[in-house]
Amino acid sequence: MTTMTTVSEAKAFGGTQGVYRHASTATGTDMTFAVFVPAHEAGERLPVLWYLSGLTCTHANVMDKGGYARACAEHRIMLVAPDTSPRGEGVADDPAWDMGQGAGFYVDATEAPWAPHFRMRTYIEDELPALVAAEFPVDMGAQAITGHSMGGHGALTIALRHPDRFRSCTAFAPIVAPSQVPWGEKALGGYLGQDRAAWRAHDAVAMIEDGARFPDLLVDQGEADNFLAEQLRPDLLATACADAGIDLTLRMQPGYDHSYHFISTFMADHVAWAAGRLRNTV
Repeated sequence: MTTMTTVSEAKAFGGTQGVYRHASTATGTDMTFAVFVPAHEAGERLPVLWYLSGLTCTHANVMDKGGYARACAEHRIMLVAPDTSPRGEGVADDPAWDMGQGAGFYVDATEAPWAPHFRMRTYIEDELPALVAAEFPVDMGAQAITGHSMGGHGALTIALRHPDRFRSCTAFAPIVAPSQVPWGEKALGGYLGQDRAAWRAHDAVAMIEDGARFPDLLVDQGEADNFLAEQLRPDLLATACADAGIDLTLRMQPGYDHSYHFISTFMADHVAWAAGRLRNTV
């Protein structure tokens, strides 16, 4: 287990909003992440909600603009917000904003020049949870996951891979079928190679078509999102869920775009959705 250092901590809604750093064996780089720990009794173990961010983001975007702390404090749920990729000197990058640093797509890259560091699936699914379990008052038997855009893709695919680990999965404007949209075709082709059959394990719609299941999902999508028609395609998720018998609550929100104004508006709903399932009140 690597040593975690504290970057900053501040009191918020009776709890602690912290930022932490550690040397990752998965990525071979230092990784930074944010954790909100609500007020709790000594010895109490708290449910945890993982939030995966979108393209270009770090832990700071949702921490500063997501508006989750009040809701997490009210429901006494921890929130963990990792970074979206490895970073630093010697880490491969791309001139475009939708590839490379800030755009890890939550996969383990197999192709050059990405393979040495871009192992975000292992980092998110294995290494960071082990660190959080060791360092924070978390009940690892009560986990939920959510995310935005690329992070929504990550949340959906991780939950579909681990339906016994997560009691709740939601998403804000997720990339539901990366194999069928430009962002995903670029990223999956670059990180995983050109065998499109191999991409299916990293595509929520394809995973559902291939038999993956999760009890129920909540997705919020802004109708004024300029990425809706070309990149996000929630209609494909709706069809896949209907065919598979998965209970999807897809809320098309009139007038909302892809920004954190949209996310912060509905964040409390997603925390409450997770809380009901984490505390078995549904």
